[in-house]
Amino acid sequence: MERTATRPILTSLPNVLTYGRILAVPALVAALLFLQGDSARWTALSLFVVASITDFFDGYLARAWEQQSALGRMLDPIADKLLVSAALMMLVYDHTIADWSVIAAIIIMSREILVSGLREFLAELKVPVPVTLLAKWKTTAQMVAIGVLLAGPTGDKLLAGVTTAGLALLWIAAVLTLWTGYDYLKAGVRHAVEH
Repeated sequence: MERTATRPILTSLPNVLTYGRILAVPALVAALLFLQGDSARWTALSLFVVASITDFFDGYLARAWEQQSALGRMLDPIADKLLVSAALMMLVYDHTIADWSVIAAIIIMSREILVSGLREFLAELKVPVPVTLLAKWKTTAQMVAIGVLLAGPTGDKLLAGVTTAGLALLWIAAVLTLWTGYDYLKAGVRHAVEH
């Protein structure tokens, strides 16, 4: 049986990994703003990949080592949303995501805000919102798309079509985002009407 920590374990490895993911956000933005040429892309991609890997390990280790905490449960989704939002904004800023594909980025960011609000509302009603398998696929498609797009034009020098593949994955993630977001919205509206 899992034991939940009654107080935050500030220096537990799972929480330290989450802090690292939050700190990766300004580092990723700085890399794309201040570094020049291919080094900017590879640095940003490296930071994003390492941060994405910590997203898996912080939750896994917290459960395995029974170091779950309220602090971790609060910071983990915040770290995820900061990382995704900052990366998408920088990719729009540098025109890797441009034209119609900006709509896909807006869909993804809007869903993140909507789901955060719905989760908070449903938590007040003591309604659990389990993560579905489709939502996990959405997250995977989204993270891979952003990673590929961070490589972007630099990746295109190594393998033609990297940016195009990243944009296609972004649209797949956007469609899955709409689908899973609708499920959350439907549950939220149902409970709002009942209460």
